[in-house]
Amino acid sequence: MSGARSGGEREERDGRRVPGAVARLPRQVREELTRRLRRKRGAFRPDDVQVVEPPLLRRAVGASALGNCMEWFDFGVYSYLAATIGKVFFPGASPAAQVISSFATFAAAFVVRPLGGLVFGPLGDRIGRQKVLATTMIMMAAGTFAIGVIPGYSTIGLAAPVLLLLARMVQGFSTGGEYGGATTFVAEYSPDRRRGFLSSWLDFGTFTGYALGSALVTLLNLALTDEQMLSWGWRVPFLIAGPLGVIGLYMRLKLEESPAFQQQLDDHEKTLAQESAGGEFKDIVRNHWRPLLVCMGLVLLYNVTNYMVTGYLPTYQTETLHRSSGSADLMVLVGMVWIVVLITFLGRLSDRVGRRPLYAVAAAAMIVLAVPAFLLIKAHGTWPPVLGVLLLATLLACFAAPSAATLPALFPTAVRYAAMGIGFNIAVAAFGGTTPLVTAALVSLTGDDLMPAYYLMLAGAIGLLTVRFLPESAQVPLKGSQPMVGSREERRELISASQELYALAQERGEARRG
Repeated sequence: MSGARSGGEREERDGRRVPGAVARLPRQVREELTRRLRRKRGAFRPDDVQVVEPPLLRRAVGASALGNCMEWFDFGVYSYLAATIGKVFFPGASPAAQVISSFATFAAAFVVRPLGGLVFGPLGDRIGRQKVLATTMIMMAAGTFAIGVIPGYSTIGLAAPVLLLLARMVQGFSTGGEYGGATTFVAEYSPDRRRGFLSSWLDFGTFTGYALGSALVTLLNLALTDEQMLSWGWRVPFLIAGPLGVIGLYMRLKLEESPAFQQQLDDHEKTLAQESAGGEFKDIVRNHWRPLLVCMGLVLLYNVTNYMVTGYLPTYQTETLHRSSGSADLMVLVGMVWIVVLITFLGRLSDRVGRRPLYAVAAAAMIVLAVPAFLLIKAHGTWPPVLGVLLLATLLACFAAPSAATLPALFPTAVRYAAMGIGFNIAVAAFGGTTPLVTAALVSLTGDDLMPAYYLMLAGAIGLLTVRFLPESAQVPLKGSQPMVGSREERRELISASQELYALAQERGEARRG
């Protein structure tokens, strides 16, 4: 565990020595385990600690990451093809209006995301995470594939953008249950010590999917003429979603339900699960409004940065800075590959140093570095723009890496999926998915091409404020779930530490009474 000391070292607390096994536990873990042991009135027994078998863990992480990969494959494709899609479905508008219309259609999908979260979240708390994730995979694949077969405006007129909007809304509805469910599922499968590292593979899938989608579009732009791209080339990436969806569905149907869902800690939490499954939105907001606000603040920080880099930056370079689509696409693709390289290392780092320090440092850096990054992106030459993109990509990786472990830890098992569906999707709909649209409109309205940087600075300030209220959850068991370990040896270590910790708690209780 992080902060481990030598085996014989003891830590002074309240004038008493702390046993070595307990002293090696991070403070937040000691405090949470002490609360649980006092409630239990005894040390952990073997059946109080859940051991996760490595094969099950690998399948859970892999299948969940694949869903994120597929979702963001589509997102990368749509972002890189925004200008082309605008010409196909909104041919009568000006170039700027085409881009804004394309992004408006993109943003419309986020309007229904909270609705998807409200439907799929409580359902996932009632019937299980695995079944809902299989359903969202089918819907996502169908919506993406449909975009590839919709005729253009020149063929069916106004019906073309209407059908595009409907397909995007199917995607948005399914995505409302996808990310919250996938993060919940992986977090509930992960051993406490490695939750940051293992959960970061979800966003590894996210940015791998984006990189694959954007790389495919880049290759098509290089291989095909503008006329061929407008005629049929833009459809190819969307049609690939069909086979990917079949593969993802097969993997998810093979999964077992998460251990945390299978075994709630007490009857009270089972009652909460039944209530949340009944769709009692008001009860979740009333009982968990503080973590909901923290969740929304962190999601705003992550997703404004995310959609700025992945959704708006390619179009910013082509439409505002008048660069070729090939060079703009390639620069953002380099940033995505850099995030893929970094993200699991940062996830592991969050297990060691904590989630809060990683968020705080990156949010402060965002406030300081957003303007310099965009000045580099605007600069002439090759390397300054690449450096600017890599700077933003590094900050984005710092927000993405701990998110899939941090957000589910805010809520107890019984309402985790539903609460994630509410908090995550409302924040993404209001702030994340609208980022390309709002930023493009601000640049067009003000003529200031540094507006994206100012927008990122505002997000960084909100994120830094949010971190002040974020409880540290690194290596801490999830609320409402048993402690999770990766081996029987780790279970023995935890049981031994719980015995020492409970004895210490008893000793202190007696001292206070005396």
